[in-house]
Amino acid sequence: MKNLFYIIILLGAFCNAQKKDSVFKITDQQYLKNKGVEVMLAHDFYPEGHQGGVGIIQNGIRVATNGDLRLEPTPGQWQPVPKVGERSVDLANQTINLRMQFPDSSKNRTGFNPVEYPDLYLAYTLKIKPEGKSFKIIVDLDKPLPAEWVGKVGFNLEFFPGILFGKSYYMDDEFGIFNRQANGPGYTNEDNEYRMTPIASGKKLSIAPEMPEQSVTIQNVGTDNLELLDGRAQHNNGWFIVRSLIPANTTKNAIEWIVSPNMIQDFIYDPVVQISQVGYHTNQDKVAVIETDPNDTVSDITLHRIMPDGSAKTIETKTPKSWGNFLRYKYFQYDFSKISEPGVYYITYKNYTTSSFIISETIYDRNVWQPTLEYFLPVQMCHMRINDRYKVWHGRCHLDDALMAPTSFNHFDGYLQGDNTLTSFKSGEHVPELDKGGWHDAGDFDLRIESQAETVQGLARIYELFDVNYDNTLIDQKTKTVEMLSPDGKADMLQQIEHGLLSIVGGYESLDRFYRGVIVPTQRQYVLLGDPLNHSDNEIYQKNGTTEIPMGQDGAPDDRWVFTEDNPERAMEAAAALATAARSMKDYNNILAKKCTDIAKKEWDSYSFDPSAARIELATELYHTTKDEKYLDYLIDNKKYIAANFANVGWIVATIYDDVDNKRFKKFLLEPAMAYAETVKEQANQTPYGVPYEPNIWGAGWDIQNFGMKQYFYHTAFPEYFPKSYMLNALNFVLGTHPGVNTASFVSGVGAHSLTQAYGLNRGERSYIPGGIGSGTALIRPDLPELLEWPYLWQQTEYVLGGGTTDYLFLAIAAQHLLK
Repeated sequence: MKNLFYIIILLGAFCNAQKKDSVFKITDQQYLKNKGVEVMLAHDFYPEGHQGGVGIIQNGIRVATNGDLRLEPTPGQWQPVPKVGERSVDLANQTINLRMQFPDSSKNRTGFNPVEYPDLYLAYTLKIKPEGKSFKIIVDLDKPLPAEWVGKVGFNLEFFPGILFGKSYYMDDEFGIFNRQANGPGYTNEDNEYRMTPIASGKKLSIAPEMPEQSVTIQNVGTDNLELLDGRAQHNNGWFIVRSLIPANTTKNAIEWIVSPNMIQDFIYDPVVQISQVGYHTNQDKVAVIETDPNDTVSDITLHRIMPDGSAKTIETKTPKSWGNFLRYKYFQYDFSKISEPGVYYITYKNYTTSSFIISETIYDRNVWQPTLEYFLPVQMCHMRINDRYKVWHGRCHLDDALMAPTSFNHFDGYLQGDNTLTSFKSGEHVPELDKGGWHDAGDFDLRIESQAETVQGLARIYELFDVNYDNTLIDQKTKTVEMLSPDGKADMLQQIEHGLLSIVGGYESLDRFYRGVIVPTQRQYVLLGDPLNHSDNEIYQKNGTTEIPMGQDGAPDDRWVFTEDNPERAMEAAAALATAARSMKDYNNILAKKCTDIAKKEWDSYSFDPSAARIELATELYHTTKDEKYLDYLIDNKKYIAANFANVGWIVATIYDDVDNKRFKKFLLEPAMAYAETVKEQANQTPYGVPYEPNIWGAGWDIQNFGMKQYFYHTAFPEYFPKSYMLNALNFVLGTHPGVNTASFVSGVGAHSLTQAYGLNRGERSYIPGGIGSGTALIRPDLPELLEWPYLWQQTEYVLGGGTTDYLFLAIAAQHLLK
């Protein structure tokens, strides 16, 4: 009996230890954690991008977000969100609190995406607290809801659809399957807004019970006030939403949910091996990065070669080198640079097997940068019909461009027209020469001067340095027709440079200045999915004697608006792009080349002030183009500024380093080059990827591409200080060697595994444009790297023009040349 007594005591202690070990606890980073589940509270606040409020990361995947009060059942991008206050932690009561409020209409936001707030002031505290293996979400109002808002204000929690399609749900005794598309029935409410009948209503909801790693149960305490809604009913980019309305006459515990994410016993994040999805040149450093759980143990890694008969030959097995901790994971590196035999390979580590990749001397000669030039850039071309064999990507769009924008106007996408047009055109007048050239920016279809100029300049630099005479596209400016996969005897890159210049130069000649941007006037046009030909009727709007643009009235114009601004820095950046392009256009379109040079000179003469990055760049490009010593004298006179800002402008001056005969000037640049090289080395060593990388709410892919592009010029000018490895590491990062479980190449259609759901004009089809480059892995604060297979997260998968396109082209083509 005595032994039995001790056994009972030991079993009780064991059970208590197990129970204690399996409850949510507050971490030092101010979130709840239990095994493989973390619950964040406003570590991010980007609700229009599905990041904010209460968020749940379950067994390595973010399953829910935006848990907060909202004024609509399924809110969209331009609808009111609460103002985030201070987050505090009450350890005594094991509660994380967040002060929030809806400002009244007198506090309307201005600037980017201005939102009209209703006459409602609502202050409240949003709380999360452990409840054993579950956690509670509690909302305490400072005051009861005004009577007119009862039935409108509710607590929403959004669930990521991409992992739920085809999975089941149970709401009390109801059950069903999560549909791939939004299905009716629906109805029109008292405000004449479309609403979809809830998928289910009740008190207790079970989500995906058959998927243990992502199943969640939600119970509303006290009332049968729980709805499962389809957020895609009004907004294509919506998620599934669980919602409870705030009851009348309540303050404390106005919302009280118990949320129970399923736990995986002894959860360990599965290791991921991150490689270039394209592969490696035989002469290239080859380093695979292994991302593991901090509590995991290291194992041997094996490189295999795929043989022609389908067998796999083991090339080597070794223990990867420990790198250390980064974000929430522990990292190792496997260096197989000595392997140079051409062939197809793959790597295995524990239960993980990489995609197949190539080692070859011709790795960059085909299927790497070419899709961006022969698919993505043509698809983005504005004012053209884009034919792709049996497919038409879009028709001849925006031939009615453009009306002068209204003055004192703040456009919802960030364009701001001041109190005058800065031109001879009045608001509402048609501005000619804007119905040609240019590229649509991502899915927004606007033409921003910086994206147009950066694209032109990037292509011009590539053509000038590497003589890329690749021809696989027919471009006919007379008929405004593009035929993809149809060579026409002209270098595609030159034709694309010309296309961009037609927009920039044409706009300048009409406006006597650079445009700020050209964009649709209404939100209904802005959110268009598919063919931009449907934006307008392609007929130039006639004012018929009216003095204002009759927005919202019968007969209102559908023409895009052109905005202007007084921004010397941006003007000089655009002028620098024209100066660069002039060199590429020489002997191809001499008239356009001369116009580019003349405009660049005019802009140089228009401004006189202290040196800046834009001024240094314009001087550099004008010297390179004209060989006029006055521009070089300006650089020499401002060599102290260049030295003090070498990280920003040193690469620009490096583009002409070999063309400058002034030995004293070149010698002066060596000291800041050496200092910056040490900074780059230090920053690159802080990540396992060999590049400076500070994760942010937006994917850092474009920044890293830009870093790599600049490193080419540092390397060619100062090879003793800047190795080519930084540039090549940046390329590998974009092609798959980046953090997170999704090792896809950011470049759609490039590599064995790539982004094939991306934020482009065809995102509504959940498809991709070959050669488009997504923004890439984003950070879910504080420490989760994420790249979801979902086309509507612009901060992860958006395609853009400018450096987001040409920096990748530059990297891949430069690698091709350097490694040869």
